[in-house]
Amino acid sequence: MKLAKWLLMIAGALAVIAGVGFLVRPVSFFNGFMYLREGLGGVENRSVTVAGHRMHYEAEGPASGPVVVLVHGLGGRAEDWANLAPYLAKAGFRVYLPDLLGYGRSERPVDFSYSVRDEAAQVVGFMDALGLKQVDLGGWSMGGWIVEIVAGMHPERIRRLMLFDAAGVYNKPLWDTRLFTPASLGELDQLDALLMPHPPAVPGFIARDILRVSRQRAWVVQRALGTMLTAQDVTDSLLPTLKMPVLLLWGSEDQITPMEVAERMHKLIPQSELDVFAGCGHLAPEQCTTEMGPKVVEFVKR
Repeated sequence: MKLAKWLLMIAGALAVIAGVGFLVRPVSFFNGFMYLREGLGGVENRSVTVAGHRMHYEAEGPASGPVVVLVHGLGGRAEDWANLAPYLAKAGFRVYLPDLLGYGRSERPVDFSYSVRDEAAQVVGFMDALGLKQVDLGGWSMGGWIVEIVAGMHPERIRRLMLFDAAGVYNKPLWDTRLFTPASLGELDQLDALLMPHPPAVPGFIARDILRVSRQRAWVVQRALGTMLTAQDVTDSLLPTLKMPVLLLWGSEDQITPMEVAERMHKLIPQSELDVFAGCGHLAPEQCTTEMGPKVVEFVKR
């Protein structure tokens, strides 16, 4: 009986500690749950050294399957593809999801530029390190800009290109770019409204922890934005030179890279296809995967 009481007391104490920890650091709890769920679902977590820096990546799907590499956007991470990647894995593809240098669980060197061109070189180095000679390549938002540069630099290594609500062509933002590093609850709400139609309400204790994490990593995002806003690496002249099949996938309500960007890219790439997803915003690859997933699988299976 005494042992049972002690065990109950210990269990109660652990429950209290866990509850307090969740209230103080909810982002860490959500991340831990996500990592556990992915691990149980067969997602592999690994790292590789590229140009002297550690890059973390996830991989899923059969090891012998044709390869797809998906590159996240500004402030993102490999897990952003958690809803879309399983469509490809279940279709028999080997899917690699790198954390770009400075993001997710990759290294954040202080002496790196974080420009799209230098990140593109890291993606090529990532492919080299894993021995990926030719891949189907996709990128979302800033990741789309990065993979456009990769496809232009190394067209022989890209079978098909997928651009998800992508940046790249010259387009002066009509929104406050400082919102990508929100400093207050009000700015976080504004960012959510830019990213998605009808954003859900976020409890205050969670929002405050999101801001804490954002502050820790703001310098990387600010450095990347600073280089992008110079327009030095825009792809307006590069896109017409691409010869591989290109699929553009866009949310009709995207405010970050609006439909006019998609239409301009479609005109610049004669062989491109444009699929628009009604009612979806900039987070379409995450929030509209029921409609988008089958389109992606059909494209890469051709």
